[in-house]
Amino acid sequence: MAESPVPEESQAPEEAVAGDIAEEEEPEGPDLSSLGPEAHALLDRMLEALAPYDPQPGTLSELPQVTVARQHIIDVCQTMKNDERFGAKMLLCLSAVDYPETLQIVYFLQSLEPERTLVLKTEAPYDDPVIPSVTGLWRAADWYEREAHDLFGVSFSGHPDMSPLLLYDEFEGYPGRKEFPFYEYREF
Repeated sequence: MAESPVPEESQAPEEAVAGDIAEEEEPEGPDLSSLGPEAHALLDRMLEALAPYDPQPGTLSELPQVTVARQHIIDVCQTMKNDERFGAKMLLCLSAVDYPETLQIVYFLQSLEPERTLVLKTEAPYDDPVIPSVTGLWRAADWYEREAHDLFGVSFSGHPDMSPLLLYDEFEGYPGRKEFPFYEYREF
């Protein structure tokens, strides 16, 4: 018995097959592929514990990262410090980053048992760069917050002493911002 030919309309041209491959959907959410299994499990626990604060997952290289709204930063940091699943008893670093239209504050937290690092982020717009201070949780935040204030103009509400750390009192502007005119800088 002879095989019947396949109708032409059911044969897909090679271009259509190639087009289907090119149109594969991008995975939703951030790329978490840089996280190892332990870091991914830690990120999942962070998202679960911080669910009331609408955390946004991410990575900073191989470190688990969560971004939250600035009004929640005290509660989130307190959870990271006091919850036994995280035990972030140490603030390794707090830094400011200048992005178009926003300033981002990045908190690097360290757990000693087991030893691991996790990252929290929050943002403040240029027109209202105010974030609650975490000096009540970690004394190390004192100098980090003063540095971010000197260089980027971020104010930390509740900070005990926002006096300049790196600059003198009469210094004008914020030299950490991209908009700062270094060519006009005068040294005294």
